[in-house]
Amino acid sequence: MFLYPRLDIFAQSNKEQMKHSFKEWFVVTRYWSFTVSTMPVLATFAFLFSKHLIPSGALPYLILVLALLGVVILHAAGNVLSDMYDYKKGVDSENAYAVPNLVFHKFEPKEYLRFSILLFAVGIIIGLVITLLSGPALLIIGGVGVVLTALYSFLKFRALGDLDIFIIFGILPVLGTTYAVTGAIVWEALILSIPIGIITVSVLHANNASDIQSDGAAGIKTFAMLIGGKASSILYCAYMIIPFACIVVYVAAKLLNPLALLSLLAFVPALKNIKQAAGYSKKGLEAMEGLDLGSAQLQLAFSGLLSVSLFVAGLIW
Repeated sequence: MFLYPRLDIFAQSNKEQMKHSFKEWFVVTRYWSFTVSTMPVLATFAFLFSKHLIPSGALPYLILVLALLGVVILHAAGNVLSDMYDYKKGVDSENAYAVPNLVFHKFEPKEYLRFSILLFAVGIIIGLVITLLSGPALLIIGGVGVVLTALYSFLKFRALGDLDIFIIFGILPVLGTTYAVTGAIVWEALILSIPIGIITVSVLHANNASDIQSDGAAGIKTFAMLIGGKASSILYCAYMIIPFACIVVYVAAKLLNPLALLSLLAFVPALKNIKQAAGYSKKGLEAMEGLDLGSAQLQLAFSGLLSVSLFVAGLIW
């Protein structure tokens, strides 16, 4: 939520509005958030590798590449659709907005809608290709993911966005990846859903917490609004701690290789996020601003370290 310093640069003719560079379209996707969709897939593959459950040959690695591409495109589709609904609902306005493109008519809603539909179509096609390479059960997992992604804004406005995101980016990528790679659902891999899913939810929670006032003015209801600013800051801090506690418990219970403790190094950026959120007592909701990006960066550090450690474990154990 901020005021754009130069509103005049968004004043363009209809002819100019229809011409956008590849870079502009790429920015529309909110590419910085893609870590929360790619990391669950990569970490799950690494988990299977550490358990020696990856079939021989090149096919599993081809599926991995397709899966990463597919989740990114579907994630982008959801981001674009969400931004369009935020604008139409009044969540993004000239006084408060996350993305200025629609507010100042650099893009029009119909452009966002068409782009989102195109991305959904490409993502679905990639999913169908993976299904042909793996098995029909992926249609159910992928289908649920597409539906929940399309319904995100509807659920978010009714305080169910956090749950929706946990399912989309926590549970479904784990189930889908294990099935696509091995031909069967590896239920034990679901232990990854909690730490990875919670970090992903923290991205949304931080954003919703910082926008409590503007979201309330727009007439929507998020989970952060239901519990209030102070509770939201406390919950965010808990989100930063729980994933690391999970890793310690999993290793102690021999559910993960001890090398997984390498992921605890990511607590350094998590601690930075905690300190910022703890500033709520002095700064109020302003303390939550920018923590959505901080959480996305944490996802990269945490899941990246976890993935590397599990790959190494699969090589030496």
